[in-house]
Amino acid sequence: MPARVSEALILRTYPLGEADLIVSFFTRDQGKLRGVARRARRPKSQFGASLERLAHVRVHYYQPEQRELVRLSSCELIQSQFELAASYATGVTLDYVAEVSEQLLPPGEQNERFFRLLLLVLEYLRRWRDAAVWPAVTYYTLWAVRLSGFLPQLRLSEQDQRIQELMLKRSLLEITPEGWSRSTGAD
Repeated sequence: MPARVSEALILRTYPLGEADLIVSFFTRDQGKLRGVARRARRPKSQFGASLERLAHVRVHYYQPEQRELVRLSSCELIQSQFELAASYATGVTLDYVAEVSEQLLPPGEQNERFFRLLLLVLEYLRRWRDAAVWPAVTYYTLWAVRLSGFLPQLRLSEQDQRIQELMLKRSLLEITPEGWSRSTGAD
């Protein structure tokens, strides 16, 4: 039962019994894993806020052979998304990013580029807050389906083709959110 330490983002948690949680997390080096965090729902839990949605953590876990679920022993919080979740718009964006990531990522498959995409989107949201919601969602969605191998040939308007080319060639941090609305990139 080797002990591992990985940098990770928490995707989702599920209650297990009275005091435990099943945690779905995406590590930089092992891909998406699921594990049990014992006593995580107790008031004086050692995990604290480190198991919140899209928290950037350093997770310590054991991976027993022939078992699907790992056992989390502790989490060190690197970056919390608590301030982002305080706003309704960015909170919904965090939910969207976490849910799509949970569905698209296969278990146990390393994907460094997807991990960097998630960190980039979170940094962009922290920098621009509510103004960044639509560029962040558009950029994340485009790159998430591309990195997962699902990006089809798109029929887009001329404006949206320019947006797609811009997003595929530049980092999200180079794109300013001014002038973006829900209808921008609606194709």
